[in-house]
Amino acid sequence: SALWPSGGYAASSTETLEITTDPAGGVRATARLLFPAKPDVIQGLLTDYPRWPDLFEVRMRLAEWHVRDGVATIDLRLEHALLPGERRLVTESRTLPDGGLVTDLKGGDFKRYHRVWTLRSVGEGNQTAAEFDLLFELDTLVPDWLIAVAVRQELESHFRIVKQKALEHSRP
Repeated sequence: SALWPSGGYAASSTETLEITTDPAGGVRATARLLFPAKPDVIQGLLTDYPRWPDLFEVRMRLAEWHVRDGVATIDLRLEHALLPGERRLVTESRTLPDGGLVTDLKGGDFKRYHRVWTLRSVGEGNQTAAEFDLLFELDTLVPDWLIAVAVRQELESHFRIVKQKALEHSRP
C-alpha cells in the first residue's frame, strides 16, 4: 500500500520511505515517490527558495538566500521540539541536468548534510517519479535514533505538502 492516500491521482504501491541511523553518525533517509505533476512543476516547488518554509511543518525561516552562477546558497534557521533554540543550516543547491537537485552543507550547526532529489517524467508525462536521498548529522547530544524517529514524521508531512502543492500547481 502507498504511504500516502491518493488524492485524485494514481498512487503507486512502490512508494517507500526508509530512515536509518548511519554507522558513521547521523541519519539517512531514502524515498521513492510519485508526484501528481510534471517534473518541471516539482522542480519549481523544490527551487522556490523563498517559499521553502511552506513545504514543511517544522518551524523554519529563511534568513538569507541568493543564486549566483546557478548555485543557490540558502541560510535557514530551524526550530524543533527535540532541540533547544534555533539550528542554522547553510547549504548550496545545484540543479541536476536531467532533473532534480543536489544540496550540500556549507555551514551552520550540522556536521554533515547531503541531499539529492532526482526527478523523471512517468505515465503520460503528467506525473513525476522522484528519488530522495538525505544524509545529515546534527551537532547535538540528542541520539541519532531519536532524530530518526522525528525525521520520519517530518518527511512524511513534507512529502504530503509537496504533493498537495503539486496538485494545486497542475490544475488548469
